[in-house]
Amino acid sequence: MIKAVIFDFDNTLMDFMKMKRAAVESAVDGMIDAGLLIKKEEMVEKIYKVYTSEGIEDQQIFDKVLVKELGKIDYKILAAGIIGYRRAKEGTLALYPHVHLTLTGLARMGLKMAVVSDAPRLPVWLRITGLGLQHYFDTVVTSDDAGFKKPHAKPFLMALEKLEVTPAEAMMIGDWIERDMVGARKVGLQTVFARYGNIASTVKESGADYEIDDISELLAIVAKGRAL
Repeated sequence: MIKAVIFDFDNTLMDFMKMKRAAVESAVDGMIDAGLLIKKEEMVEKIYKVYTSEGIEDQQIFDKVLVKELGKIDYKILAAGIIGYRRAKEGTLALYPHVHLTLTGLARMGLKMAVVSDAPRLPVWLRITGLGLQHYFDTVVTSDDAGFKKPHAKPFLMALEKLEVTPAEAMMIGDWIERDMVGARKVGLQTVFARYGNIASTVKESGADYEIDDISELLAIVAKGRAL
């Protein structure tokens, strides 16, 4: 019987990549307005190259790119980029459709809920709280808390321990096959692949127990799992 649902956060509950794209483009606009002599599309590409090597949550991303481009940090340009990024980020922080509906439905079923995220602790909590979701979750496990990222077993096992359920009593939903689905299966969780949040649209086989195109489909899956 399913007693708990564990969620990935970015690209499962929140459209993270849409926010990131808008924020980066706004940051580059700000830096160019402040005097950075480079084409917008070229600078955006350079930023994403650093994200690819350093991680999408890199907090010094603009410092690193500016040093590569200018040989130093021009703080007028850096400040303009940070302000542009923050303004666009706040304006584009958004949930996928039907998230509140789904979380409320699960709460009414008496389900315990958790977030397991590879992001650092503070950014995760800022996004959760900024989107008004903090009251839904019994626990939140970040990469800072576990000391490991998915698909390592520890983040999942920490969440299960805090939820006081066994792997057979819980279900994991996420958009990243290699981390969310593989890691969850290793510890014995049932898995739900959030196809709507996966940016690799060519995915044909997730290996998950269930695949959904809208998060609200989770309600029927959980109801079925609770009846077993």
